[in-house]
Amino acid sequence: MLAYRIVHKQFSESLNCSGMAGRWNLAGQRVLYAADSIPLAFLENMIRRQGVGFNEDFKIMIVEIPDNLSIETIEASNLKAGWRSMNQYAQTQLLGTAWFVSAATLILKVPSAVLPSSYNLVINSTHPGFSKIKLIAVTDLVPDERIEAILKQQKRK
Repeated sequence: MLAYRIVHKQFSESLNCSGMAGRWNLAGQRVLYAADSIPLAFLENMIRRQGVGFNEDFKIMIVEIPDNLSIETIEASNLKAGWRSMNQYAQTQLLGTAWFVSAATLILKVPSAVLPSSYNLVINSTHPGFSKIKLIAVTDLVPDERIEAILKQQKRK
């Protein structure tokens, strides 16, 4: 299986995990977020870049995950109403923390808050299987200039 990340070029050469809190993890839980497609990775990154566009400083990381590695899946239909809201991180972080602490699987497959019919992959960098995940390519991100203009318009609002 392939997974995708869009990151600043300075972070594109290795699978490093910052330990920063996210929708599905608490601070200190070293996980790597990836998407199941390049378009989803782009949307996930774009939503965080309001007012700041993309440029040649961003790269697409292509990550290979062996098909035989264990995955736990959370379906959007099993989450409480409102889980997509920014102020509902506690709900999803509780689920992600239980998964992280159990270390039963390397990957937590979760619905995207941006596009719930698509999935993000939360990868536990402290799991023994993490060493089997490989960064196989880094490519340029070249979004349409119209997207860049939309993002920059958000800054003016």
